[in-house]
Amino acid sequence: MKKKIVVLSGAGISAESGVKTFRDSNGLWKNHRIEEVASPIAWQNNPEMVLEFYNIRRKQLFEVEPNAAHYALAELQNMFDVQIITQNVDDLHERAGSKNVLHLHGELKKARSTSDESLVYPLKSWELNLGDKCELGSQLRPHIVWFGEAVKNIEKAVEISESADVFMVIGTSMLVFPAAGLLNFVSRNAPKYYIDPNATKLTSVSNLKIIKEKAGIAVPQVLEELKKQFTTS
Repeated sequence: MKKKIVVLSGAGISAESGVKTFRDSNGLWKNHRIEEVASPIAWQNNPEMVLEFYNIRRKQLFEVEPNAAHYALAELQNMFDVQIITQNVDDLHERAGSKNVLHLHGELKKARSTSDESLVYPLKSWELNLGDKCELGSQLRPHIVWFGEAVKNIEKAVEISESADVFMVIGTSMLVFPAAGLLNFVSRNAPKYYIDPNATKLTSVSNLKIIKEKAGIAVPQVLEELKKQFTTS
């Protein structure tokens, strides 16, 4: 039976592909705080502004490609059962070839109905505009978990984390909850890796190796280490 490697990825892994992080420009977009743009209240008060914000992000996503870290994780599937839990709303893991990806905060290249959240649609272009409607006739909104909304996939993420033989944290500050709490559900004996140039020591986490390096450099190295460890053990 294949060993299970669970990966929690954040903005840092995508930044290396040229994806601008959520808080570029000091957390402001056109003089609006990000929380003021990415929220149910913003959607209610000014949906056109919210759609423009995500259209700009989506347009950029169509122009970037996965990097070495994304491809290394996809390659790891040849030897291990790999499950990725990502805080990112891009599709770079999938485009690199990863098959099991759980998005905690939604997906930028999808839209969903404002009257029935189970109706989710893939977007073929970067634009989503007022007047774009679902099959029920309701306006479509970005398929994103906004500030103030529940992270509905967190329970599934906890279940996945509990089953990890190896747990990797890549490109995240570990300050954004509830995702940052997933480490608490991983077995104490499971090897854990924290890869981020600005990684800080997590004293409450056992069996943790901190690697202060960019994901594109460190992830391929760690994966080679895992291959050797589990093929010789």
